[in-house]
Amino acid sequence: MKYNEIKISSDRTYFIYKDKKLFDKKFKQVLKFHKLGLAPVCDESGWYYIDLQGDEISKKRYKRAFGFYFNRATVIDEYAWYHINSKGEKTYEYTYEWCGNYQESVCAVRDFDNNYYHIDLFGKRIYGKNYFYAGDYKDGYCCVKSLAGWKHIDKNGKDLNGILFEDLGVFHKSFATAKDKKGWFHIDKKGNGLYNERYLSVEPFYNGFSLVETFENKKQVIDEKGKIIVYIDF
Repeated sequence: MKYNEIKISSDRTYFIYKDKKLFDKKFKQVLKFHKLGLAPVCDESGWYYIDLQGDEISKKRYKRAFGFYFNRATVIDEYAWYHINSKGEKTYEYTYEWCGNYQESVCAVRDFDNNYYHIDLFGKRIYGKNYFYAGDYKDGYCCVKSLAGWKHIDKNGKDLNGILFEDLGVFHKSFATAKDKKGWFHIDKKGNGLYNERYLSVEPFYNGFSLVETFENKKQVIDEKGKIIVYIDF
């Protein structure tokens, strides 16, 4: 039985394998199995993890538990957040107000002073600066919010291009969504806009095209040069 062959029920209370209920057990809530063959489940005793045979990996119970990414899972123990490994062991000494999931071997966290930053697989900060918000890394870069505005940083915490925005998205196939005083648009890794037009909202490019919404609440599809390809709303 492979982990990705196991589905969860529509009410998210049990697992399904080949159209049959797995483990002959219902839970209060379940999350899907991940690559390690472990899944978070919740019953009357709290949240914990089970393997592909339905056996718990540890007697430890949590207030909440999430899936494994890079062999690490986020858990809440009382009022603190941290990460555990597949044996249920804590992977570092610290605890946090909030933890994300590991992406590209690093993870965004928020400390008890509401500072955001990133840690490595062993809980070590990967840079010294604090932010008002820090998102997940994708393709080597992430979005962070400082007092001055939003920007992209690399895995050393260095600015990608030194340009600040009013809002920002991650890079997807070399382009990111960004917002300045005039509205939303798309930028390259140098921080340059791909076109002059601004929009109420934009989506990341999907195979070369993006769905955008004008300030008149009209939706259109544009290409990577900003040319309108399809008028959806008239």
